[in-house]
This record gives sequence, structure tokens and C-alpha cells, in this order.
Amino acid sequence: MEIVQKLTERPRRLLYLSTPSETSFETVEEVPEYVTEAIPYFVLLMGLEVLVLAAQGKQLPRANDALSSISAGLLSLLHGLLFRAVELVCYIWVYDRFFLISLHWNSPWTWLLGFLGVDFGYYWVHRCGHEVNLLWAGHQAHHSSEDYNLTTALRQSAILKFFTWIFYMPMALCVPPSIFCVHNQFNLLYQFWIHTETIEKLGPLEYIINTPSHHRVHHGRNPYCIDKNYGGTLIVWDLLFGTFQQEETRVVYGLVHPLSTWEPITAQLCQLNHIITTAWRIEGLGNKLSVVFKGPGWEPGKPRLGCKEDLPQVESPVRKYDRSVPVSVSAYVWTHFILILVGYLYLSVHRQDFSTVMVLASVLYVCFSLSTFGLLYDNWKFSPVMELVRCAVFIMACEVMDMPRYLELSPLSALYVVYMGSSLLWGGLVLQRWRFTVKGHVH
Repeated sequence: MEIVQKLTERPRRLLYLSTPSETSFETVEEVPEYVTEAIPYFVLLMGLEVLVLAAQGKQLPRANDALSSISAGLLSLLHGLLFRAVELVCYIWVYDRFFLISLHWNSPWTWLLGFLGVDFGYYWVHRCGHEVNLLWAGHQAHHSSEDYNLTTALRQSAILKFFTWIFYMPMALCVPPSIFCVHNQFNLLYQFWIHTETIEKLGPLEYIINTPSHHRVHHGRNPYCIDKNYGGTLIVWDLLFGTFQQEETRVVYGLVHPLSTWEPITAQLCQLNHIITTAWRIEGLGNKLSVVFKGPGWEPGKPRLGCKEDLPQVESPVRKYDRSVPVSVSAYVWTHFILILVGYLYLSVHRQDFSTVMVLASVLYVCFSLSTFGLLYDNWKFSPVMELVRCAVFIMACEVMDMPRYLELSPLSALYVVYMGSSLLWGGLVLQRWRFTVKGHVH
């Protein structure tokens, strides 16, 4: 209820506007991002899941996969540091100008309508995210993990939200923006707990709400799992529209054609690159448009969503992508990732204290860091050079902006020492590899 109170503490200024108003758009900046605020609770629940999985004798989350998932989640939040929420801005704009009915924000019926409207809209957002190739280009990042645990819930798309806002616009004709905002965030937060293998079926609730069992099917690449169970909070939409599928044989997770990298930006953009490449090469305007707007499995002469017969059978035993790296490298990556995450949280809280240029530079640095961490887990030959550059950039930034350094006691001076030590570590490693390469060419 604290979320509801914060979002509606000044509702009348926002909800009864009938003409465009600067005040309404200022309100967007006052709406907190509860996905960000929920991060500590996510961490707590992920730790609890590890204990339960260990007790059940099931596979524990892999460090590389977990980092890739959480990196994707962080990428999906970075836009919030630069500009307002696309969905909410568009929603308020439509509500201010075109609302047909002024529903009272404190009416239970308004809240019920908001809940059903958001969940119904999400069903179609999600379904189109699988059946329209352009939207799948955004959503596929969420399905790219070959594991299924609570970290997978955080593997969100950084680009899908820029396409999906239009599905909720009909609600803006009557449902107040604060009601929409509450239910929109609740719908996303609800889906965190269903990304787990620790919970089996839940009896009669399986026919009402979306459960871990239903969502395991949705994440499966078994032929019987494809394009099923799109519901967000409720599963009744799938029952109504014929997309419901119960969990049967063991589910194998991930994309039909799995990725072979932990690099999160590649995971976000690979399908979009595939669409552009295919549309460029294919002949005919109709075929080019079909590549963009039909299903990801479409080819000329085939149905809109492609043919089920083209789906590859799941191999047995399942071979997941995994590159071996030393435990020390994994510990290093996670240490620096946590530093980046803490930096993001600090920046999100104190956003108004920094210039736009500073925020943009920080966002780019976070993106480069996450990419480097993924490539270190990929054991890519140039990843040590990238990490050396990343650490050197931080040190140079401290020097240029005259930040506290090792002679002063502060969190930033501690960071300076950590990054200086990391630079020396990777600089020595890169120099050693270069010497071996030169000797190899000489001999």
C-alpha cells in the first residue's frame, strides 16, 4: 500500500486535467521507479532461492548466466536516467486531451478496471512480442537465458518499451494515469517470483493466475512450449484466446537458436541486426515488410508465424553455452559489477545533482563495463585490453574532475585505489600476453 500512497498522494492535480498542462508532465518525474527500489528485495529473494535449490538438489544459478541476466536488467533501466518514462508520458498526453470518462481515482471499481486493463494490455503486448518480428527483436533478450531462476526475471529488454506503449493507450480514455502507473509496475513486479523452479504446481490457482509452472512453459524451447502462456498476472487470457499450455515433459529453456555469448548488448540487439540484414537482402517490398511485421519464423511461402515443423528438436543431453574461466576472474567480474550497480543506484537517487553530459557519460561507461564483463566471461582474447581501458578511463575521470584519491579517506578514494590496482593487474597481463605473442612470431 505504500506504493499506492506515494503514487496517489497528490492525485487530483494529475487526474482531473482536461487540457494540456506542464504540471502533469512534471508529475512524471515525481513518480518513483519501483523496479529500482525493489533491487534489495530481489537480491534477498535470489539468495533465498539459492538455499532452496541447494536443499532440493537442483542446479544452482551459474555465475556467468546470472551476471548476464542482471546486466540486461540494468541496461533496461538506464534510459530512466536520461529521459522520462515513454509509456507514462504518452499515457498522460492522451489522458489530458482525449479522456471520455473521468473516473474517480479512489473508487474500487476504477482500481479493478485499471488492474484488468493493464493485465489485458500486457497479454497483447506479450503476444505481439512473440508474433511480430520487430517486437520479438526486443523481447527475445528476456528469453535468451538457458537457465530458469529469479535472475532470469531481471533479464529485461532495453528497447521493447519504446514500441509497446501504444497497447495501453485505450485505457487513457478513462483510467487515471496514477492508477495505470501503479498497476503497470505491479504487473512487472508480480512476474519476478514466477521465474523459479523451486515451486511446483499450485492446484486450482493454476486456472486463474500466472504461476511458475505456466511461465516455465512460456520460457521453454520445446516445440510444445512455443508461443504459449502470455499472461502477466492472470492466466485467464490464455484460456480465453487459445494460447494456454500446461507443463508436461521437462522444459528446456532459452531461444530456439541459442546465443553463444554472455555479452549483454549483443543479446539485446542480435535479432534487430538479423531483421535489418534479412530485410536488406530479401527481394520485394512485401517480403521486406513481412520480415519486419510477421513472425520471427516467417519465410516466403510460409504462414505468418512460420511452420512448427521447422522448429529444431531439443537435444538430449542439453548442452548449454559455457566458457571456462578461473574462479578468480569470476570473483573479479562480480566485484566490479557490484561497484557499477552501486554507482547506478547512487546516480539514480542523485540524478538532479549531475549535468546531462555527466549522466550520459556515466550511462555510456556502464554500458561499456557490462559489455566488458560479459566478454571476460566469454574469454574473448581482447577482453583484458577492454578491461584495462575501462579501469584507465575511471582513473582519468577521477584526475580530470579532481575527485578524492588515495591520500584522502572517502568511498571515492577507495574506488580510486581499487581501479588503480585493477589497472596494474590487467596492464601486467596484457604486457605478458604481448610478449608471448611477439616471441611466437619471432620463433
